[in-house]
Amino acid sequence: MARAAAVTSPTRLSATGDRSGAALARLQLMVTRKLDGLLQGDYAGLLPGPGSEAGESREYRPGDDVRRMDWPVTARTTMPHVRRTVADRELETWLAVDMSASLDFGTGRWLKRDVAVAAVAALAHLTVRGGNRIGAVVGTGGPGTVLRLPARGGRKEAQGLLRAVAGAEIRPGRSDLGALVEMLNRPPRRRGVAVVISDFLAPPPQWGRPLRKLRVRHDVLAVEVVDPRELELPDVGVLPVVDPESGELHEVQTADPGLRRRYAEAAAAQRLAIAAELRAAGAAHLRLRTDRDWLLDMVRFVAAQRHARTRGTTR
Repeated sequence: MARAAAVTSPTRLSATGDRSGAALARLQLMVTRKLDGLLQGDYAGLLPGPGSEAGESREYRPGDDVRRMDWPVTARTTMPHVRRTVADRELETWLAVDMSASLDFGTGRWLKRDVAVAAVAALAHLTVRGGNRIGAVVGTGGPGTVLRLPARGGRKEAQGLLRAVAGAEIRPGRSDLGALVEMLNRPPRRRGVAVVISDFLAPPPQWGRPLRKLRVRHDVLAVEVVDPRELELPDVGVLPVVDPESGELHEVQTADPGLRRRYAEAAAAQRLAIAAELRAAGAAHLRLRTDRDWLLDMVRFVAAQRHARTRGTTR
């Protein structure tokens, strides 16, 4: 599928010249107010991770790790039980942020790059609120152009990470998403949370295997950034389309209903393939769209994860 880029967003959080100024300050304030207002109570931890300290027991459910079987309780109750675990007090979260040129596209309220930066802001707030550390590797275009940001704790350090991501210099070409994910595997890091933020337009075989490898040691969250025009074409006549990664210009006759149908079918198949690869890797999947309230979608996701963490009952 061609990747188009021609429409600008009303608010460019990552725009040149405003990468670390008032726009980022407004973004952080909005994230803080909405997350703290809608996510009441302790929501430290983005995913219901395995933790390390022994906790309560609950009945076994299909899909539970058999290595956590609580055999004494199982023998006593004659029903299979697993031991729940309490997450580590100090969590380390690593972000792999794909900022390839294909994210310079948006036909909704935001550019895809804006949504990616905003997701970093929200994830940083969720992480450091509990006194945890956050670091990142940022793909900025062609091969070998990766920004590394070490994991640090504290609100000021998280703000510095956000400014660095938003201010990263983007170069022509596409980042190798598989290689970017692999950077979270090497060197080996303590168990924690790994978050991959991308539009995942690279072929799934390129990044699926590194993601599965990452899942062996970490809880993995995939944040997929999508624009509605990547899912279907509007009927607007001849539409100039530019591939932001190569600069190639194409003219598409969108008045052709057959073309629009084939495009929508190909786009749906592409998104299904992405979702299937993420599911096979065992990653939690959060889709954020440029035409929706991305922060509300993130709140719903975190609330659902918290519910999944606490739904087990002790018998």
